[in-house]
Amino acid sequence: TGWGRPDTFTVAAALAARTTSFRPLVAIRPGYWRPAHFASAAGTLDQLSGGRLLVNIVSGQDNLRAYGDSEGDQAQRYARTKEFLQLTRRLWTEENVTFAGEYFQVTDSTVATRPVVPPKLYFGGASEAAQRVAATDADVQLFWGEPLDGIAARISRLKQLQDELGREHKPLEFGLRITTLVRDTTEEAWTDAEAKVATMAENAGDRDHRWFKAVGQQRLIDLAARGDVLDDNLYTAPGKYGGGGAGTTWLVGSAEDVAKSLKKYQDLGITHFILSDTPYREETIRIGDQLLPLLR
Repeated sequence: TGWGRPDTFTVAAALAARTTSFRPLVAIRPGYWRPAHFASAAGTLDQLSGGRLLVNIVSGQDNLRAYGDSEGDQAQRYARTKEFLQLTRRLWTEENVTFAGEYFQVTDSTVATRPVVPPKLYFGGASEAAQRVAATDADVQLFWGEPLDGIAARISRLKQLQDELGREHKPLEFGLRITTLVRDTTEEAWTDAEAKVATMAENAGDRDHRWFKAVGQQRLIDLAARGDVLDDNLYTAPGKYGGGGAGTTWLVGSAEDVAKSLKKYQDLGITHFILSDTPYREETIRIGDQLLPLLR
């Protein structure tokens, strides 16, 4: 999500209207949305879709001034996000809500259309500030595609923070957001992966350096120093040439190779998986036909 892209809520509403089981995970930003407006819009879309809405709360850097928001430092961004999460939960479950925070305030507020069930709140971020918010107020912490030892350490730290800070909700769940480059054979997959990276290297001058200022993004870039391939088939080379977010590291191989790797993440405690590759339409079909049957 971010300014200059299609509005995520509008796209989600269109997709929900044309599907029956698809669950849109809608990325939203505090500041772009006010909590009361968001709680009402989300409740309405969840009702219209029969309870299918999921929400990803994003606090990372964006062109905030373009839509009238203020930048703030990292501590301020995550303090605001914490208030956003707390107030949104109350608006989904309580009536006549009064809230007086540093960033958001409402008086005697009742959301008219509530969700069927409050949507799960997904969350990202690897900084200490982000992890403290996740440990107390998110439902699912999403990780980028780090190697197994990195994910294990992140899970351990978040569980420690839950115990130290206290938590009013169900235990925090964990998810993985990663690119999966799947082909009919291992050899074909690696040939295509290396060709894609070669193209990325040719276009490296077009790289947008803003995306890797976040702690989580920098962690991914730093992985390349450990080698181009980590664990069995985690390809780190894309991060050298501008693959951002889920595109920084790829799981590469046959469907069997990638399924085996994903199950190792599952063994660590990952219960949510968000998988993709480009071009999106063709690769979504491939993932559905070849990879998902091995994970059920």
